[in-house]
Amino acid sequence: MADFLLIHGAMHGAWCWERVVPLLESHGHTVTVPDLPGLGADTTPASEVSLTSWGRFTADILQNLPGKCILAGHSMGGMVISQAAEYAPERISALVYVTALLPTNGLAAFDLTRGDDILGDASRIQLQPTPDGQYIVPVDPDNARAFFYGETAKDWADRAMSLIVPQPLAVMQAPAALSAERFGSVPRAYIECLRDRILSINLQRSMQAAAPCETVLEIDTDHSPFYSAPEELAAHLLEIAARF
Repeated sequence: MADFLLIHGAMHGAWCWERVVPLLESHGHTVTVPDLPGLGADTTPASEVSLTSWGRFTADILQNLPGKCILAGHSMGGMVISQAAEYAPERISALVYVTALLPTNGLAAFDLTRGDDILGDASRIQLQPTPDGQYIVPVDPDNARAFFYGETAKDWADRAMSLIVPQPLAVMQAPAALSAERFGSVPRAYIECLRDRILSINLQRSMQAAAPCETVLEIDTDHSPFYSAPEELAAHLLEIAARF
C-alpha cells in the first residue's frame, strides 16, 4: 500500500481533494491532504508565506510519514512539491504533477505562465492585486468559475467558488531553487488536463519538454479534475503508485 500526500494549488485548500481521497483510501492507501500555510482554512498572513516555507512545510510532513510517499501537486502545487523534493528527495517515491506547474531551477510561477495563451488575451483568467498588494484575487467570480471549473458540475463548482481564498502574491514571484542531485533524482509523472484554461495543454507540454517525466497520462477535462473527473484522476494516481 502507498502513502499519498496531495498538495492543492493557488486559492484552494485541502477541501479540493475531497472526492479523490475516499477513492484512494478504498484501495487501502493512506492519504494526507494539508492546507498550505495561508490558504484553505489556515490563517497564516501573506507576509509569513514563501515558496521556501511551503516547501519546508511539505518536506516536514514527508519526514513524519512512515515511509516513502507519492507526492502529488495540482497547479501551483507543482512548484511546492518540486521545492519539497529538493529538501527531502529520499522521502519521495514519485512526484506527480496534476495539470501543474513543473519548474526548472530559477523559474517562478509567473515565469512559467508568462506568454501562455490559448485564444488571445480574452482567454486568460482575470486577476487583480488586493489594495495592500499582498494577494491576488479574481476580478470577476463568473470569469474565475469558467476558467477553474468549466467542465465541473454546477453544484461542485458552486462549492469550490464558495471556498477559494485570496492567493499570496509573493509566492507566485519566487523562483524555485532546484538541483539535479536532489530534485532531479526523484522520478516524475505528469497528468495532463486537455481542456485546461488556466495552464494550457501547450504550456503543460512545454514544461515537460524542459523537465521530462517518466510517465505521462491525460484526462479530457478542465483545470480541476479533482471535481470534474475524480474517478479518472484517482485511477491515474493508482496507476502511478503501482509503477513507482
